[in-house]
Amino acid sequence: MNNITLIGRLTRDVELNYLNSGTAIARFTMAVDRDYKNKDGTTTTDFIPVEIMGKAAEFCANYITKGRLVGISGSIRVDRYETPSGEKRTFTKVSARSIKALDKFKDDSNTYKESEVVGDMDFSATEDDEIPF
Repeated sequence: MNNITLIGRLTRDVELNYLNSGTAIARFTMAVDRDYKNKDGTTTTDFIPVEIMGKAAEFCANYITKGRLVGISGSIRVDRYETPSGEKRTFTKVSARSIKALDKFKDDSNTYKESEVVGDMDFSATEDDEIPF
């Protein structure tokens, strides 16, 4: 099973490109804090490269900017390639299926709006009556 869910902040604005087929592909890096503190009380942060395609990529380019808090769901991908000098390299990234902005954003009229879910992920609150325990 290869599933991953991450919550973190973008370290830079989204880079949007299009494949020859016309499919949108967005790339960005997320800063994700680890769930423990070091002996000195600091938290270690991982910087994770993310790639997302299709409608969700266009959503990212339009609404997701540096510093936004997002949740993503997807899988880990390991790409192997060889440099022109013949050196073999490995690159690990997250291939996201869905994304949701978890904070509100300001539009051009300086009003805050809720972000939409793009893909199959939804981080909505659950009513206490729905919890089975």
